[in-house]
Amino acid sequence: MNKRITINGDVRFGKPTIRGTRIAVADILNLIRAGYALDEIPGQYEGITKEDVDAAIEFASGVLESPAQILARVAHA
Repeated sequence: MNKRITINGDVRFGKPTIRGTRIAVADILNLIRAGYALDEIPGQYEGITKEDVDAAIEFASGVLESPAQILARVAHA
């Protein structure tokens, strides 16, 4: 599991976020949906990298494939 994504009930109401930020995985996915290229997204949020964007996509994909396993691993990281 990628260590770049965390879930903390005190940050963004427990939404999965990029570690050390308040940027939710959903924020990244919304930019992709809006038409941003992957390499443009780090420029939209201070402090994130292309690797963080990749981690957000990987996390979202994993949740769709096996939600219980992914969420359990992140919640205990």
